[in-house]
Amino acid sequence: MIKTVGVVGAGTMGSGIAQVFAQNGFSVILQDVAPAALDRARATIEKSLAKFVEKGKLAAADRDATVARLSTSVDLGALGQADFIVEAATEQVELKLKLFAQIDGVARPGVIIGSNTSSISITALAAATKRPSLVLGMHFMNPVPLMTLVELIKGQATSAETMATATDLCQKLGKTPVEAADYPGFIANRILMPMINEAIFAVMEGVGTPEAVDTVMKLGMNHPMGPLTLADFIGLDVCLAIMEVLHNGLGDPKYRACPLLRRMVAAGYLGRKSGRGFYTY
Repeated sequence: MIKTVGVVGAGTMGSGIAQVFAQNGFSVILQDVAPAALDRARATIEKSLAKFVEKGKLAAADRDATVARLSTSVDLGALGQADFIVEAATEQVELKLKLFAQIDGVARPGVIIGSNTSSISITALAAATKRPSLVLGMHFMNPVPLMTLVELIKGQATSAETMATATDLCQKLGKTPVEAADYPGFIANRILMPMINEAIFAVMEGVGTPEAVDTVMKLGMNHPMGPLTLADFIGLDVCLAIMEVLHNGLGDPKYRACPLLRRMVAAGYLGRKSGRGFYTY
């Protein structure tokens, strides 16, 4: 029976995942090595819940109960109390491999570990543990409290029972789980990132301005947000990292990152979080 969920990493995704679990009745232990990140996450969650209350989507009493179910810790050992763990640390292979070995060391036997990675091999992460059959990908979409999709990625050793447990858990969160195989980028980023990359090539080659490209995709393809606005929202450094994973993992030149994307990341133009990307914020 899953009652307590551990979330590792208190960034944008981690705090969103923690909020969704807490809102749906689970006790949550949000862990991060940086106390400042935990403080920020708590403030973000409280702000998000306040918005739900304002819009009449959440009762004030439910907001208070959600906040009460959330605890934070800088100690990875706190995850020993968790019945299910989701890792949402920075998208770096070495960091995640090290973290999975550590989480495996503190988690109780039989506890499933899911990774919110958007492109890194689940099979490789599972191999860093002594419980590969209990490791899977759980790729939530940003912003987590609003987006209903969760990509569930089955690694080489992931058991059918692990997938079934995660599927059931997603449904309890009001999310729609979709299964993907463990190939670079899974489904979402395998399709999305080359589109964003191609939009950047169109800008670099002078085919159209960022505004023109985004307007065509919004009005012509009915996308709620243009690919360059979306790239700025995701972070251009994250887009570049995912293109590298696709290119390295699949070896196909069609996945090579646009030189303009590389140049912008080198200049520190990372999008919304740095105040400047294809647009100024």
